[in-house]
Amino acid sequence: MGTVGINFGPINSGQGFDVASTVSQILAAEQAVEDPWKTQLSSLQAQDTALSKMGTDLASLSTAMQALTDFSGVFASKQGASSDTDVVELTSASNLAVAGSHTVVVNSLAQTSSQYSDLITNSADTLTGSLTVTIGGQSQSLNVSGQTLSQLAASINSASMGVAASVVTDTTGSRLSLVSKTSGAAGQITLSASLTDDATSTAIGFQQGMQGVDASLTVDGLNTTSASNTVTGLIPGVTFQILAVSANPSVPVQVQITNDNASIEQAFSKFVSAYNAVADDIKTQEGKDSTGKPEPLFGDPTVALIQNQLSQGLLTGAASGSIKSLSQFGITVDQTGHLTIDGGTLDNALNSSFSDIQGFFQNASSFGQTFNSMLNGLSSTSMNGAVYLALKQNSSQEDTLNNNISNQEQRIADDKSRLTDQLNTANQILQSLPDQLDQINQLYSAITGYNSGH
Repeated sequence: MGTVGINFGPINSGQGFDVASTVSQILAAEQAVEDPWKTQLSSLQAQDTALSKMGTDLASLSTAMQALTDFSGVFASKQGASSDTDVVELTSASNLAVAGSHTVVVNSLAQTSSQYSDLITNSADTLTGSLTVTIGGQSQSLNVSGQTLSQLAASINSASMGVAASVVTDTTGSRLSLVSKTSGAAGQITLSASLTDDATSTAIGFQQGMQGVDASLTVDGLNTTSASNTVTGLIPGVTFQILAVSANPSVPVQVQITNDNASIEQAFSKFVSAYNAVADDIKTQEGKDSTGKPEPLFGDPTVALIQNQLSQGLLTGAASGSIKSLSQFGITVDQTGHLTIDGGTLDNALNSSFSDIQGFFQNASSFGQTFNSMLNGLSSTSMNGAVYLALKQNSSQEDTLNNNISNQEQRIADDKSRLTDQLNTANQILQSLPDQLDQINQLYSAITGYNSGH
């Protein structure tokens, strides 16, 4: 520890000294104790930033891999096409759909049952009577007393009678329309009505607008029916609309279900990009910054672990049929450690070995499942992940350093207060010395008769 000099001039000058400056000089040595702690803390915080970025990029890589290993992910996606969209139009193909070709012949379309009432010239007329609606063997009745057509429609809808009621009005008058809420034969409406127009005493009857019938079609040679023109279940995982009757039953519509290669190839591209982002993080930490200083994680064992695990991870996992490695479907490692992807090779492999590639990512002990487990062991979110543990260790050291700095700052504050009080007292004494010396001289002159001023 260096010494601190106090400059207060001749002892009888009364000038004293600069207390604040003197205290600062004394405390400078104590503050210097904090410097290595602050340097280490800054280094740890820089490591945290680099580790957090690596953890984020590893999480992105994990997400990209999960899209390929998820049983309901992109490998399950299907596309469909119809050879005649005027007759059959595909709506969706779920992950239950299987790639293949199917034939459809539409013999007749499904119809939804409907009924409509006789014309009422004045829609404001009230009605009297009752109405019973039967659908699928279930009957419900409604008493009508002093209700207009609109009020009756509202009452039917509120009663949940299995039909949608509305009032249809044109230039000739108004009618009550009833449309079954169930399509096909099961929704056939049977009415029992005894309604009278109160104003004209005219009986109001009902006529059938549309018969409820099921669609008739042939799927892959099987004659079948559908209560709706939206057909599900006849081709596993596929929903399609039948829009018209086949013009020539001997020429069925071809429905083609294919794997969604475009989405799969996009998922592979995201995987490659995410892997390369982590590889770039590692490469950055192996070098120096713009000032020539080593990067925060230069030589860090966690980075070495991640690099080693990623490199080995590309070679792990059991084979799936003809697929034993990434390179067989166009993904290779270049001289820089980056993954590259050959779109043509990947597309050809998906067309020729789709199930094997899928198994390479989704079978037990496959590459995909093994790589996923490896990523979990490196992550910043798993409590056993390498990045998580490294950040936790840093956090513990940072807590210790922050406590040391905080305690030292408190000691400095206490010393500053104590020294300031002590040096202020000493300064006051120095400043009062001329007066005290003058008093002594006066006393001496009074006693001796000697005048020091002559």
